[in-house]
Amino acid sequence: MTSPSFAELDALPTDTLREQAFAKARAKHDVAFFWSVLGHLPDAGDAASLDGAPNSIGPTVDEAVALWREFEGRDLGAQEPLLRAAFIDYLSR
Repeated sequence: MTSPSFAELDALPTDTLREQAFAKARAKHDVAFFWSVLGHLPDAGDAASLDGAPNSIGPTVDEAVALWREFEGRDLGAQEPLLRAAFIDYLSR
């Protein structure tokens, strides 16, 4: 079985790349891949800076929801080209 070419992968929408990369990572139980994706999401820095203190529960939930939406492929913002490249790289291996 051969890996798809860069051109074939680059022609796909980001959401399709994400779904295929996630399916491959799930099949391989590749937690490191998921962790690397989470680190590149736009809201990852904000979510990591929250301390979980009782007075920050509202913002913590809001940041977690934002991070989850990005993980699902929505609201990728300026990080989309970087994530596309990561998905393409992962799928081409």
